[in-house]
Amino acid sequence: MAGWSVRDIPDQGGRTAVVTGANSGLGYVVARELARKGARVVLACRSETRGEQALERLADDVPDADVELARLDLGDLASVRKFASALPYARVDLLVNNAGVMALPYGTTADGFETHFGVNHLGHFALTGLLLPALLASPDARIVTVSSLAHALAGIDPRDLNNVRRYGRWTAYARSKSANLLFTHELARRLAARDGGPHVTAAAAHPGYAETNLQTAGPRAEGRRLAEHLMQLANRVVAQSAEAGALPVLYAATAPAVAPDSFTGPSFAMWRGAPAPSWRAPRTLDDAMGERLWAASERLTGVTYDALTG
Repeated sequence: MAGWSVRDIPDQGGRTAVVTGANSGLGYVVARELARKGARVVLACRSETRGEQALERLADDVPDADVELARLDLGDLASVRKFASALPYARVDLLVNNAGVMALPYGTTADGFETHFGVNHLGHFALTGLLLPALLASPDARIVTVSSLAHALAGIDPRDLNNVRRYGRWTAYARSKSANLLFTHELARRLAARDGGPHVTAAAAHPGYAETNLQTAGPRAEGRRLAEHLMQLANRVVAQSAEAGALPVLYAATAPAVAPDSFTGPSFAMWRGAPAPSWRAPRTLDDAMGERLWAASERLTGVTYDALTG
């Protein structure tokens, strides 16, 4: 893993990948590098305008790229279902659950869920479940969910999944990122228990501190100009590039022998550098909590993973 870079990505010819939030930041870099290695890539984006701009940019960066755009709003379960049902491929080899929101003022999704929990976790939980039959049709599929070091700030509260008791933007974000890791843990456990053995690998990754538009979205939404400028300054001075931040995600998505339920991040203090195994809070490996979150997620989204038990 030492010194791993995009040059080490294996050939992806013949593989179909779905990348959420692929119009900018980490998602764009992941989609571009997968396409560069020969994958057919579906850019799953909420904004059709920004998605079209990403398609044009990709055509310049990788002229022979096999890419297409499909609208997906993870904050609207009807949109998630529409995306999954319209996807024209019976087999999906890679799903990268990358899109997300960070440290926003309190709000709710179209279905009434607190925004961080609804978009970062429930939207991806529903999408993964709906695409699972297509993933199981692949001889070597992967599901990579992007979490964050910020998960260490707070675990989920099963009595307050919607963060309504005492809302804090960073606490809500941290809980959603803990949910991403618990989801990966429980999914990997259920895949391992499935008859016929696991040929779908569920893993997680994080970018360390990478410069994306996530950091400034919250302050900008509230008109907090000083906070926005401070975030921009921190991005310039402290953060690594989106190109570097995408490496752990690309490693988890493509490197040989990635272990189920692994968590990959940058090597230097989990902050920047080449991909390496990353520390995670022990609570994100709790079977009982994973089962509780799973049951609640099925109930709230109406998506059940019947393909794992059928």
